[in-house]
Order: sequence, then C-alpha cells, then structure tokens
Amino acid sequence: MNYDTLQFYNAALGIVAGAGAAALSFRLIPPLSPAFRTRRLLALTLRDLRRLAMGRGPNIWEGHIHARLSAMPDEATPLQRAYLLAAMSVGSEIIRLRHIAHRLGLSRNLDSALAAVAEGKSSIATARLMHLDEALARLAVPELEVVQGRSSVLTLFEALTKHAAYFNGEARR
Repeated sequence: MNYDTLQFYNAALGIVAGAGAAALSFRLIPPLSPAFRTRRLLALTLRDLRRLAMGRGPNIWEGHIHARLSAMPDEATPLQRAYLLAAMSVGSEIIRLRHIAHRLGLSRNLDSALAAVAEGKSSIATARLMHLDEALARLAVPELEVVQGRSSVLTLFEALTKHAAYFNGEARR
C-alpha cells in the first residue's frame, strides 16, 4: 500500500475549497422572495391539478399538496392558502369521482366536465358537473354509491365556483 502525501493534500484542498465556495455562494445569492415562492407553489399545484383532470396526474396527489402546504411561506395570504386547500379538495374529489363514475358507467359525462377543468374553464365545468349530478340522481343503483358520487360532484361544484379566479388562471411555472 502506497501513501502519496501530495495526492492526499490536493484532494483535501479541493474538498475544503469546494465547501467554502458553496457556503459563500449561499451568502451571495439572495433567497427567493416569499411572494414569488407562493406564486410558484400555486402555479405548480394548478398545473398538477389540470394534469390530474386529464388523467395524467400524480398517484400521490394529497402527498404532493401536503408538501406544498408545508412549504408555503408564512407571508402567504389566507386566500392563497385557501386556493391550495381548494385545489387539494378538488384533486381528491376527482380521484374519488373517477372510480365511482367508472363503476356506474358515467365516465363519459365526468370526462367532459374534467376536460373543462383541465382547460381552465370552470363555468363550463360546473355546468357539466350539474348534468353529471342529474345523471347520478336518475340511476337506480345502490344508494351509497350515488350519494358518494353526488357529494363529490357538489364538492367540485362549490370549489370551482368559489375559487373560479384561481382555477381559471394560468398555470405558469
């Protein structure tokens, strides 16, 4: 076994200099403003929600949103927090309603409403959701599935109506 002192000190100097440069760069580069971080979190959530509405969303929707809620700066307004919570609720209801609509044979009705959500047209989506609710009300199937489906539709309707400004906005990054 050979010990090369010059190589050891060269590697040690590289590690120490790299760590020092990294620490210095954190002091020189300013952190992102809380307003910018909040806008970015909301835009990413809206983009992911639209992907979920198109059927290509993340499998762990609530985990993503919980992580974003915890990353939300303290300076965020209550309305911005409400937007994030509404998006979490809408995403969870979309997932639940997809399963119910598939079992009841109403996937086509749901897909048309979710297409409007994906395009950022909440007024069209709410109208289509009301048609889905009427279709659910006409079904003669076990009552529990119908009630769950209708409650999901009403939750989506309320969130899309109350926070239309957010859901109709652009999902920029």
